[in-house]
Amino acid sequence: MKDARLRALAARRTRFAIALTATMIVMYFGFILLIAFDKTLMGRLVAPGLSLGILLGALVIVVSWLLTWVYVRWANTHYDRELAEITQ
Repeated sequence: MKDARLRALAARRTRFAIALTATMIVMYFGFILLIAFDKTLMGRLVAPGLSLGILLGALVIVVSWLLTWVYVRWANTHYDRELAEITQ
């Protein structure tokens, strides 16, 4: 019983981590592809002195921090608690 619960928990953690990783990969490579293939779009000014490329680059960084926070919050509130219940 304990082994099955542990495997199910590990599978949930893996699915969650893969979803967050896929999100980050899509964002990062989407940004890189825009730089490579649509320089005029990325060079467009959004505000004086601020191009869309700079704005999106900063957004990629902020989203990576947010995804890390989401994973840590999930791990602390769900994964760790359930793991402690299983191993007791």
